[in-house]
Amino acid sequence: MQGNQAVLDYMNELLAGELAARDQYFIHSRMYAEWGYNKLFERIAHEVEDETGHAEAFIRRILMLGGTPNMVPAKINVGADVVAMLKADLNTEYEVRAALQKGIKLCEEAQDYVTRELMVGQLKDTEEDHAHWLEQQLRLIEMVGLQNYLQSQL
Repeated sequence: MQGNQAVLDYMNELLAGELAARDQYFIHSRMYAEWGYNKLFERIAHEVEDETGHAEAFIRRILMLGGTPNMVPAKINVGADVVAMLKADLNTEYEVRAALQKGIKLCEEAQDYVTRELMVGQLKDTEEDHAHWLEQQLRLIEMVGLQNYLQSQL
């Protein structure tokens, strides 16, 4: 099945973002593990799996529509401390959200409703799971203080 070229090109942009998010979460999870923040490590390691699944879904759809997946990740932002890492990850999720919203609109214009539904599902996960959890963590740090928060993550 041959897909709309604009949709295929845009899915490759989204794929680059998912690969970058995966890599950023991967390094952050390993940094948390090294520092002994086991709860943060476990949660962020789970996010690595989610982002890998998102990337795989785009790869499968691109291939099905006759395209070639571009496996070059976008630039990542590695934080130097817990707060910077959480903020970098949240910013990545906000970027993904905006990109998915744009992609959904493009799919509607191209009448590619199956790809649109793929993007809607990923948008839901981005907003309700990833971004929301990161926002909660930053809010907790403000409420209880960084040291108390970090102690709770051991």
